Amino acid sequence: MRRFLTPGWIGLHVLALVLCGAFLGFGWWQFDRAQGGNDRSWAYTFEWPIFAIFVIVMWVKMIRDERAGTSPAPKVIEEPAEAEVKQEIIRRQEEEDPALAAYNRYLARLNSQSGGRG
Repeated sequence: MRRFLTPGWIGLHVLALVLCGAFLGFGWWQFDRAQGGNDRSWAYTFEWPIFAIFVIVMWVKMIRDERAGTSPAPKVIEEPAEAEVKQEIIRRQEEEDPALAAYNRYLARLNSQSGGRG
């Protein structure tokens, strides 16, 4: 329970409360406008509370993920066959168009000499 009282988590709790309050306030404001004759505001009357519900759902999800010990770390997609695919492409280019293959080798050499700066 203490981990939810760190400065970062307290900031998230406050942000969730502020957003929910603001979204519900915007919904109430749109409800007043809708009753005043603005027909478009009826849709916004229901839209803003849905945003507040979304904030609550995401807040609960973040707490559950933290308690479960799962962190949404981005996964790096690795292509193990990438080198073989590149070699196959180079081989086909050299068979199909020797001039293009020579030009590509020239560009690769220039790129390696410049240190890969683009």
